[in-house]
Amino acid sequence: MNYTLTIAILAGTTREQRQSIKAAQFVAEIGRKQEGVEILLVDPKDFTFNGDGNDPEGKDPRYTDITARADAFFVIVPEYNHSFPGSLKRMLDSELENYNHKPVAIAGASSGNWGGVRAVESLVPVMREMGLVVTSVSPYFPRVQDLFTEDGSIKEEYKQQYESNVSRAFEELLWMAKTLKWGRENSK
Repeated sequence: MNYTLTIAILAGTTREQRQSIKAAQFVAEIGRKQEGVEILLVDPKDFTFNGDGNDPEGKDPRYTDITARADAFFVIVPEYNHSFPGSLKRMLDSELENYNHKPVAIAGASSGNWGGVRAVESLVPVMREMGLVVTSVSPYFPRVQDLFTEDGSIKEEYKQQYESNVSRAFEELLWMAKTLKWGRENSK
């Protein structure tokens, strides 16, 4: 079973001073090295989500299109006050139908030593409620502000470790994406 898979990499915040965008760009870079994969880097700053929830007026048609096309998602979530940002939740809430039976990997990022562990843990039940299938491998970016250069490149001394961590997450995500895509296409 050979598929070209579309993976949407979701940056998890609209905050102006966000450092997690560098981790999202790095994850997208690693994703582009995977064979048979199309990567879509989704920055919530590029979309408008009015209101709340999954109502028609709360959708951005461009994001609806991305979620419909995506075979899987990879969310990079910064930890703010022991949880995930409201802007990420708002973006996720705008689509439900397009998430069902699709896998999602979650990477955490924080300015502290834990790398967003609490944000990832608090996001897992939300993802499950949305019908997404959460992978078990989660890379973490502790002290994210120290891992990347000003231009967003990962510092050389961290490159091998973080490439390995993110690649492991992609390995599981792609396996699940292929399996669940087959299931969605063949169980109708």
